[in-house]
Amino acid sequence: MGIRVYKPTSAGRRNASVSDFADITDRKKKREKSLSIRLPRHGGRNFQGKITARHRGGGHKRLYRIIDFARKKDGIVGEVAFIEYDPNRTCRIALIQYADGEKRYILAPLNLKAGDKIQSGPGSEPKLGNCLALSDIPAGTQIHNIEMQPGRGGQLCRAAGTYATLNAREGNWAQITLPSGEVRRVPSSCRATIGQIGNLDHMNIVIGKAGRARWMGIRPYVRGSAMNPVDHAMGGGEGRRSGGRHPCSANGRPSKGGNTRKRRKPSSRAIIRRRWSRRNGQKKI
Repeated sequence: MGIRVYKPTSAGRRNASVSDFADITDRKKKREKSLSIRLPRHGGRNFQGKITARHRGGGHKRLYRIIDFARKKDGIVGEVAFIEYDPNRTCRIALIQYADGEKRYILAPLNLKAGDKIQSGPGSEPKLGNCLALSDIPAGTQIHNIEMQPGRGGQLCRAAGTYATLNAREGNWAQITLPSGEVRRVPSSCRATIGQIGNLDHMNIVIGKAGRARWMGIRPYVRGSAMNPVDHAMGGGEGRRSGGRHPCSANGRPSKGGNTRKRRKPSSRAIIRRRWSRRNGQKKI
């Protein structure tokens, strides 16, 4: 697992880099067909056909791998058959072969290798790759793929290199520290997987050229000040207008430290300490 840098044979290659895919078991192995489906692509549009997520569209074809986020196959030992690449996420995925013959994909934690044994459910050991309830995990353990509601499946800490730390338990609640620095309560009956998500060097990859971003389905960005007033809140003006209002998004929300979270959101009661803003070092309210 590392970064491979290209020789500067062109302007696009000069600063580009890719993963060396050293953590993948067999690069010639194809995906598991029974766990791959084709999902429709929406190009950032909602059911009305209106663009709600800008700068999305196009890109290379890819099939979605069905990931077992819930880890409900209790009491059956599974063996890691392969560590594979997944074009739909930043981390690697692991193909698990269970003793009863079933195969499933899970998120691959750091240092998980082919041939390792994993298990989920009550009675499992708190070791790498095993999935347990937070009530059965020792305090101070690094965890990922954390449920927010029992039985719903993991929702927190699923990106490459992320992990949360289980701080303590009190009654029916467990306290965890998330990668953003936020400390929140989660029901102790929720499940989490032991370990840190792999592919740590993903954040160091340099795309290098615009065409490579288009392969990933990322379309070009246009400055709001270069648009017309009908298209953006900062558009219009005679010449290169730079003053007049604070920077904001297309719908007029301030882009410099403005609070976007609802004041009375129900889940706010579960937050013990809010995350810190990386922009100015001040706590968000």
